[in-house]
Amino acid sequence: MPEASSLPLRVAVVDDEPLARAVLCEFLSAEPNVEVVAQCANGFEAVKAVSELTPDLLLLDVQMPKLDGFEVLDLVGRDVAVVFTTAYDQYALRAFEVHAVDYLLKPVSAERLSEALARVRERLDRGERSASAGTRAGALAAAGREGYAHRVLVRDGPRVHVIPVDKIDYVQAQDDYVCFRSEGKDYLKEQTLAEVETSLDPAAFVRIHRSYLLNLARLVRVDQDERENRVAVLTDGRRLPVSRAGYTRLNSLL
Repeated sequence: MPEASSLPLRVAVVDDEPLARAVLCEFLSAEPNVEVVAQCANGFEAVKAVSELTPDLLLLDVQMPKLDGFEVLDLVGRDVAVVFTTAYDQYALRAFEVHAVDYLLKPVSAERLSEALARVRERLDRGERSASAGTRAGALAAAGREGYAHRVLVRDGPRVHVIPVDKIDYVQAQDDYVCFRSEGKDYLKEQTLAEVETSLDPAAFVRIHRSYLLNLARLVRVDQDERENRVAVLTDGRRLPVSRAGYTRLNSLL
């Protein structure tokens, strides 16, 4: 069986600028055992390519319309190694916080790209991937980096659901996942409720129970059931449990 380093490295190039993609592909064509399996002009195409083509590596631009590079990384998770390519150096620290393999400043040179590919091969030889579980929370808030997140991104195979936070009714913890309830639909994402909570505006979303994070705009009233447990009644009639600590937090905001 051949060593991992001798296997073809399957690469997807993601950049909204055609010239930048062309330059990277030209450099890659001169590298041994490298195959470009996709060229993507935006983040949605990148997520689709990862789902359908399973590349080993994303060469990923940071600033792109629709989805930026960090949002793409949030959605693809551990499925693929990532090397960021960008004209801006201010994202470097954040890139390594989410365990990118390398960070290349444009204009990218053939020599610098070759170094990055060698690092990718070393990581793949060790059986590692680019993202850790901690990546998810940071990227969730990326859309609203100056404050709190204003949208949530949920991957569903090759598709990406973009949910504005003001359309979320509540978030429920379900084992290793959270369920976002929005406009009558449920969206599952591998994430913890604590990560979601830190990403959303605490003036708008409150932890009413260890398993529930509620959008205050959906609250009609707080009732007591036959066992004198408190329940939150939502605008659609749904009833959610409220713990003692959750009731205290609710009272401080109402």
